[in-house]
Amino acid sequence: MLLIRTLVLSGLLGLVHALTYKAADISSLLNLESSGRKYYETNGTETALEKILVNHGANMARIRIWTSTSYSSYSTAYGLALAKRAYAAGLQIMVDLHYSDTWADPGNQAIPSSWPTTLSGLNTQIYTYTKDIVTQFANQGTPIAIIAIGNEISDGFLWPVGKASTSFDGVSQLLHSAATAVRAASSSTKIMVHLANGWKYSDASWFWSNIFRQGEFATSDVDIMGFSFYPFYGTSATYANLKSSLSQLVSTYGKDVFVAETDWPVSCSGVTMSESSIAISAAGQQTWVNGIKTVLTGIGSHGVGIAYWEPAWIGNGGLGSSCSDNLLVDSSGKARSSIAMFSANM
Repeated sequence: MLLIRTLVLSGLLGLVHALTYKAADISSLLNLESSGRKYYETNGTETALEKILVNHGANMARIRIWTSTSYSSYSTAYGLALAKRAYAAGLQIMVDLHYSDTWADPGNQAIPSSWPTTLSGLNTQIYTYTKDIVTQFANQGTPIAIIAIGNEISDGFLWPVGKASTSFDGVSQLLHSAATAVRAASSSTKIMVHLANGWKYSDASWFWSNIFRQGEFATSDVDIMGFSFYPFYGTSATYANLKSSLSQLVSTYGKDVFVAETDWPVSCSGVTMSESSIAISAAGQQTWVNGIKTVLTGIGSHGVGIAYWEPAWIGNGGLGSSCSDNLLVDSSGKARSSIAMFSANM
């Protein structure tokens, strides 16, 4: 009987796994420090942000890169400098390529001002640019573990040439060129394609059922399906919908899935959260992230990671939402109790 109970328990434990990647997007850090910002451990000790994160269980830094040549506008040079800091602290590196001079998101995917505007020209440009970035990170001793080839590209990128709702041919070719560049530069870097609204299966299915094309983007060109999942842009962004969406995608494509952006507020008025039973508080931040982990582990070994978006961007606490504060630090830069989420809830 004891043997049977042991075998049953072992089987149940085998169904649950720790997430491989416990990430924080700290892209704004160097700019914040340049403005005089400092950060403090939960006990009040001044400590570099990346070290605070490592101290509390984070193992990956997500870093966005724009095509801008202005250092502070998330240029390649800026990203390389930040990666040195993060890697030295013990964090793996995820690079999020926007392929734009500024923010890229579901409503904005502008071709960089210095890039060609034809499909053939863009195929060459994106290959050269992507390969160069992967190579530069490797050469300075901060190899990229995961690279997102585009940011929230639910309707493609490099518009209008790569706008998916116009034609999937352009975006499929461009993603294939980017993926080919990554493979040429590194045998270990995993390729992510990042879409918005991971809870919305209809949108994700539309993209994934059309993007793979003969001679263009192939299933072998992607390792991880990444998704944003925010609680304050619509009440349909529930755990149940996320689980349904990701489960169907994993069943169809057999790829790993990663919640590449998420937040939860400690202060928010006039907004209905998608999981309304969770408190608007530091404790609620941990509860929200723990729920995402439960979804990911519940769909098996393909659920691999969570990235909390910009947890320390003081002065921009809303992080694009209507909530006033989604940070894991207070206004003085001191880590909140929710910084424990990386070890306790991921």
